[in-house]
Amino acid sequence: MSSSHSDPLNASWRNAWLNAQQDIARIRADIASAPPPDLRITRVGKVDAELLDAELIQLLKEPLTKALSLVDTAFKAKFDPELTLLIHLVLYKFSVWNQGASYGARLQGLRYAPVRNTSRLLPASGLPLATLVLHSSLTIFIPYFHTRLRSHALSNAWPDAPSSDRRRKAWELLTRFESLHGLAALVNFIVFLWNGRYRTLADRLLSLRLISARRHFQREVSYEFMNRQMVWHAFTEFLLFLLPLINTRALRRQFKSMISRASLTSFLPSPIRSLTGIPNSTQTEKQSRRGKYWALSDDQCAICADNASTNLNFSHPANALSSLSAVSPYAAGATTVPDSDDPDYVPQFPINTPYVTSCGHVYCYYCLTERMMRTADDRSGVGPKGAQWECLRCAEGIAAADRLEAEAQGPEYESGVDDGEDDTMSGISGMTFDYGSEDVDTEFTDMSGSVGSYGDSESGMWSD
Repeated sequence: MSSSHSDPLNASWRNAWLNAQQDIARIRADIASAPPPDLRITRVGKVDAELLDAELIQLLKEPLTKALSLVDTAFKAKFDPELTLLIHLVLYKFSVWNQGASYGARLQGLRYAPVRNTSRLLPASGLPLATLVLHSSLTIFIPYFHTRLRSHALSNAWPDAPSSDRRRKAWELLTRFESLHGLAALVNFIVFLWNGRYRTLADRLLSLRLISARRHFQREVSYEFMNRQMVWHAFTEFLLFLLPLINTRALRRQFKSMISRASLTSFLPSPIRSLTGIPNSTQTEKQSRRGKYWALSDDQCAICADNASTNLNFSHPANALSSLSAVSPYAAGATTVPDSDDPDYVPQFPINTPYVTSCGHVYCYYCLTERMMRTADDRSGVGPKGAQWECLRCAEGIAAADRLEAEAQGPEYESGVDDGEDDTMSGISGMTFDYGSEDVDTEFTDMSGSVGSYGDSESGMWSD
C-alpha cells in the first residue's frame, strides 16, 4: 500500500528536476559570462594605511635618534634627513618591493593590484621593476632632495637675497613648485573621495590601486606588527641604557695606542730579539717618546699653549696663520728663542701658581688640576685604567703634583739707612705671604682607587 503511494511521488520529483535542467543551465551560463563584482574597499582604510606608514616611521626614528644623540649631540641637526631616508628605504624594501604592500596597507588588509597578462618576469610583489623604481623615486628620493634643497636655501638666506639674484629666483621657483604640488595633491584627494581609486599623486601617475589582499575582506588588526614594535622598543631602550656606559674616548685612545705600538718586532719573543740584536720596543719607546710641547720653553705653561692652539679663530686667513705659528709647539725650535735674562722678556704663556708634576715639569695649578680631574673622570689618559693624564712635554703619566717651592732672595743694597729703618725692613723681609696654601686642599680620586691630593706646601714669597 505504501509502495504504491511512493512511486507516483518519486516520479513527480524526477519530472520536475528534468524540466528545470534547462533553466539551471541558462543561469549558470549567465553567471559565467558576467564580470566578477569588485570588492568594496572603504576610503578610510586607504587613508588609515598612509597614516600608519607615517606613524611607523616616526616610531622607528625617534628612539634611534635619541640613542645616536648620546654619541654626537649634533646628529639630529646634521643627519636627520639621511636617517629618515634610510628608514624609508629599509621599510620599502621589506614591504612594497617584496610583498606589494606597505606595512600600513597590510594592517588594513590591502595591497597594490598586481599586473596580469604579462610575459615579463615580475618580482615577488607582482609589480613591474620599472614601476617599483619610479614609485620609490617619487615617494622617497624626491622628498629627500626637496628637504635638503630647502634647508640649504634657508641656511644660505636665499629668500633674503635681492630680487635680481639667481638665488632669489631659484627660491621663488621652488616655492611655485611647492604650491603647484600642494594644489595637485588637494585635487587628487577630492577625486579620491569621489571615486576611491587612487590615494596619492604617485599612485595616480603609475596607476597603482589598492585592492583587498583576501577574497573575503574583513577589517581586522594583526598583532604581529605590535609584537615587532615591542621588540624594537625594547632594543632601543637597551641602547639608551648601554651607550652612556661606554666611554668612547677611552676606547678610541686605547685603539690608537694599540695601533701605534704594534710592529713586526713586537711580536717576536724576547730571546729571539736579544739574539738578533733587535732593541726592546719598550726601551726604544721610552727613549723616543716626546710630548706635543717638548720644545716649548720651561718658563711657559704647555697646557695654556695647548688651549690656545685649540681655540683659534679662522675667520681671517692671515690671523689664523699667525696665531697658529704663535702657539705651535715647535715654534721655539723653529725660531730664535728670546733671552730670558732680557729685562723686556715676557713669556707668551706664563705659569701662574706653579705646580711640579711627578715627571718634573711645571704647569699652572688650575690647568693641571683641570686636566688631571677630567682625565680621571673620563678614563681617557694613560696608566692603569687610563686614569693618569699624559704630560704634554714628556708623554708620561702624571701620578701626582706638588706646589713648586722657590725662594726669592733680593740683592743687598748699601744705602744710608739707620738701624731703626734697617730693623723695620728686616722685619718686613722676614714676613711670609701665603697664597691660601693652607686653606686650599683639592682632593680627587682617580679611577685606579688611589687618592691623591694637591695641597700647598709651606712656602711663600719674600718681600723686599
